[in-house]
Amino acid sequence: MKIQNYKNHKRYVFGFHVITFSLCFLLFLTSVLNLYVSIKKRTDMRIAVMFLITSLILLLLFFYARSFALKAQDRAIRNEVWLRYFGLTGKLPDDKISMSQILALRFAPDNELLELYNKALTENISNKDIKKAIKNRKSDHDRV
Repeated sequence: MKIQNYKNHKRYVFGFHVITFSLCFLLFLTSVLNLYVSIKKRTDMRIAVMFLITSLILLLLFFYARSFALKAQDRAIRNEVWLRYFGLTGKLPDDKISMSQILALRFAPDNELLELYNKALTENISNKDIKKAIKNRKSDHDRV
């Protein structure tokens, strides 16, 4: 598998992010055009409205399916980082650290986690700065 780093760690699935979204968006545009033509020609608009509603449902499903999966993954990552922190310190982590900082800390190996965690907590460094500060990145190939 390809070694992950700051520049290539984001998950990108061509079939989902490009093809599926493009087809859903094209369907939506076509349905809007179809409704416009139906209104202009003063024909029965029931099928055009159903076509538009269907395309809106598909677009909403596209976005919500992704957001629900990411929210579940975020919760699992938070628990993973908190468990690693507890294992290293024997203490519960401070809940003042933001979710985006926790998501960045998941890539830190155990020997860098505490230092970066404390820096995130005391200096409020951004998730991008945390990711850039990681020297020996832990790859994650099981992302959603």
